[in-house]
Amino acid sequence: MRQLKPVIVSQTGKERMGKGFSPDELKEAGLTAVDAAKLGISVDRKRKTSREENIETLKAQVEKSPVKPAAAKKEKKAKN
Repeated sequence: MRQLKPVIVSQTGKERMGKGFSPDELKEAGLTAVDAAKLGISVDRKRKTSREENIETLKAQVEKSPVKPAAAKKEKKAKN
């Protein structure tokens, strides 16, 4: 299985593939680091930036995935 990688902007202004998604991007997409590992999504703890297109990519990946994030399970339990 191929790991999902984010698009980042390098210091020269060019877009390239990054090492992993930032913790802020995961948080905005409703994922934890544990959920990301289960889904095969790489995380780069050093990154501080958050790009909207990466967040949309993460949300799309979560929707396609058969494994549901822990945050969604907690919300479901709270509703019942």
